[in-house]
Amino acid sequence: MQIEQLTCNIGAELRGVRLADAIHDDGLFAEIRTQLLKHRVVFLRDQQMTRAEHVAFAERFGQLEDHPALGSHPEHPGLVQIYKNPESPIDRYENAWHSDASWRKSPPMGCVLRCIECPPVGGDTMWANMVLAYENLPQEIKAKIANLRAYHSIEASFGAMLPIEKRLELKAKHPDAEHPIVRTHPETGEKILYVNAFATHISNYHTKEMVRFGQDANPGAGDLLRYLISQAYIPEYQVRWTWQPNSVAIWDNRSTQHYAVMDYPPCHRKMERAGIIGDATY
Repeated sequence: MQIEQLTCNIGAELRGVRLADAIHDDGLFAEIRTQLLKHRVVFLRDQQMTRAEHVAFAERFGQLEDHPALGSHPEHPGLVQIYKNPESPIDRYENAWHSDASWRKSPPMGCVLRCIECPPVGGDTMWANMVLAYENLPQEIKAKIANLRAYHSIEASFGAMLPIEKRLELKAKHPDAEHPIVRTHPETGEKILYVNAFATHISNYHTKEMVRFGQDANPGAGDLLRYLISQAYIPEYQVRWTWQPNSVAIWDNRSTQHYAVMDYPPCHRKMERAGIIGDATY
């Protein structure tokens, strides 16, 4: 395996590796996992994998999850097809900086994403190092958020475009999840800034230590949340990856956020993602 670090703070490309071999090679899989924890997102080119091999490799990390809004491939549960069609107004929307499915009580620990079809220009994806984002916060902000928690919602994101009955049905099946704003990585012990586009509000801000009068609650908590979410926007925390067919990205969903750049209409973009079920936050 050859490892090429892509930025000083996040991302590496792994060369001379065939992910299908890691399905049965414990040593190879262990080294890939080591590099994932070190670099937070790793990339590989020219991975000629079947869908079954894609699923089998991802399952080495843990059980895969379905997605209530996107669904899974009918023959491969847990393999989500993210197919962007330029003729569809809904599919013209891409996303914001986010950690996948943080609206779950136990969000995914990571994902394995493979490019099936991509535009000749554009359609890159960016990732941000949220451990570094936390480390570089001012000390007074770290002290302020140490015990704060925030709600993350699928209703306010994927559900927003649905009719009200369908939206409320989605929320009933997947109620908002509350997570600490500063999460601890279960494997490395690192502190992570854990708010993103799915976060709607801080749940325990309105205390006598934080708020003088009721009117302070919304601007104080809202401004703080927007400031924290904006930390992913800092270029020094980011890596940007240009896709080719059969390129693969594997990322630690606990310590990163990502953003799929929507700069490629009227082209198609077809991706397939396996998300691995994670642990409850603490």
